Amino acid sequence: MKKKLILLFLLLANCAIAQTNDNWALKENNNGIKIFTRDLESSKIKAIKVECKLEATLSQVVAALMDIKNSEEWLYHTTGNYLIKQVSPAELYYYSLIEMPWPVSNRDFIAHLKVSQDAVTKTVTIDAPCVADMVPVKSKIVRITNSNGKWVLYASGKDHVKIIYTLHADPGGNIPAWLTNLFVTQGPLQSFKKFKIHLQKPIYRNARLDYIID
Repeated sequence: MKKKLILLFLLLANCAIAQTNDNWALKENNNGIKIFTRDLESSKIKAIKVECKLEATLSQVVAALMDIKNSEEWLYHTTGNYLIKQVSPAELYYYSLIEMPWPVSNRDFIAHLKVSQDAVTKTVTIDAPCVADMVPVKSKIVRITNSNGKWVLYASGKDHVKIIYTLHADPGGNIPAWLTNLFVTQGPLQSFKKFKIHLQKPIYRNARLDYIID
């Protein structure tokens, strides 16, 4: 009897942990792009998760994501993107400016992208946290210093990739959290719609990267 109670307790505990770790609410399901949000105890700003499947290879997707020069073509309301430091083919730092509607001040950030891959499963992870001070703060532009994004890419059949992207970002300044949360899915949805088109450009179509196993 005692063993049964212990097993029941462990089962309930595992279920509770699973529910806590996967408490995502679906907010958008558009053109094969699913966007979820989740409340965080540590922040009033909701976290987001994007899931979609693309017709591409892992190298194609990584090549496009690491191509900072052309990233403005698909990233929502961003401009002035430029490479700050190329550490290696699989690691870089870049600057980006986000244009906000008047009267809200524009935002900028410095992102650190680092690619890694599991040699067995071929799963690719791209960590994308913000760095605060590699570029001096500019007048009338609010620097985003609290942001952490991650791309996880899974090979899914021949020339198909499943993407799971997660992000939690605080825009800083005086934007109320409730207002940020109202539009938290808009940017990712528009970005992923454009990215699906952007990925089919000839520059990426036959991409092969030495540090990626397709």
